[in-house]
Amino acid sequence: MIFQKIPSPWDCPSVKPFAQSLKKVLPVLGFCALGLLLSACSSVPKQQAKEVLVSRAAQEVNPSWGATLAPFGAFMVPHVNGSLITFASESGLITQLDAREGKTLWTLDLKEPLSSALGSDGVRYSVTTKNNQLLTFDQKGLLWKSALSAQSITPALVAGERVFVLLADRSVVAFDGQNGRLLWTQQRVGDPLTLNQKGVLLAVRDTLVVGFSGRLVGLNPLTGQAKFETPIAVPRGVNDLERLVDLVAPAYRFGDLVCVRAFQAQVGCVNAQRGNLLWSRSANGDQGLAGNDDLVVGVESNGMVLAWSRTTGEKLFDTDVLKYRKLSSPLVLPEGIVISDSTGMIYLLSLKDGHVLNKIDSQTQASLGLSVPLEGGFLYASRAGKIKAFKLPSTNVK
Repeated sequence: MIFQKIPSPWDCPSVKPFAQSLKKVLPVLGFCALGLLLSACSSVPKQQAKEVLVSRAAQEVNPSWGATLAPFGAFMVPHVNGSLITFASESGLITQLDAREGKTLWTLDLKEPLSSALGSDGVRYSVTTKNNQLLTFDQKGLLWKSALSAQSITPALVAGERVFVLLADRSVVAFDGQNGRLLWTQQRVGDPLTLNQKGVLLAVRDTLVVGFSGRLVGLNPLTGQAKFETPIAVPRGVNDLERLVDLVAPAYRFGDLVCVRAFQAQVGCVNAQRGNLLWSRSANGDQGLAGNDDLVVGVESNGMVLAWSRTTGEKLFDTDVLKYRKLSSPLVLPEGIVISDSTGMIYLLSLKDGHVLNKIDSQTQASLGLSVPLEGGFLYASRAGKIKAFKLPSTNVK
């Protein structure tokens, strides 16, 4: 069963992350799971977020340019490569912009509804479709396509003349980047539920790092053979909803260190060459992580913003200034922490203690957008296809 078009229980704060993230459920569990969501919603009062007041902005944020593209849908993460930023719309329209001024460089219509954002090595681009096809193309057109055994909503990884795809059945497949020939498949058996949310798939030197259920796994990209398998969170609970601990994107990478969130359970950092867990902490969130040389930042499901030491996992600060808002995954820049909410407001928080340095109304359609770094600032993209670029003048404000 798919619980994506039943409106009534999804507005409950305590269960909304589950409802938005569930993708597939064994038929025998369907009505039981829905009953749990309904009963939880009826017993939890709705909490009201406090107004965020900024009497005087401590960090200037200047609008740079804007653009309107086709709607992205829930999983459309733009790909940034230097001054080039490439978008894939939900309908299959690919658009590349000059990140410095927002000028359109080229477009390509794949004429296929997409299930994932695109991955790229700067030359080739790959996306997955809703009818389980992997499409690989360049700016001139389609190069090749290949059938997939299950749906994918995680952007493909294009690297080393290969294309890697993480599928919803907890398998990873590798293809030859030039002709689409299947090279290998690696699969892990997990719990019957999977998240309808982007998973973890990245390269760390000569290791392919993948999230399988609550484990971070290092694979040999040439053969698919496992190098290490490190638990971040262990499934616990009396039902399959409580046992759901899939790792969610984005992961934060610093050299060989990869820090990830296990859905509604833990955050932790792993050395992706040796495979050892450096630290982990309990955390109740459903969005991925960001960080810098000193800290790792995450948002909780109730809108709390937490920061941990990158090296030790010690909690550096938490702030409730955005509590009871539905927040995006954070973006950490030298000037502060960028977080947006479901109303289209963007907040810039201090790296020192999380206090608000500035807030900006994106004036986009109210939906949870996302932010990606650009040179000297950041770009905000709403699901409706509204793009806004912002400059952050360098200051010493923390």
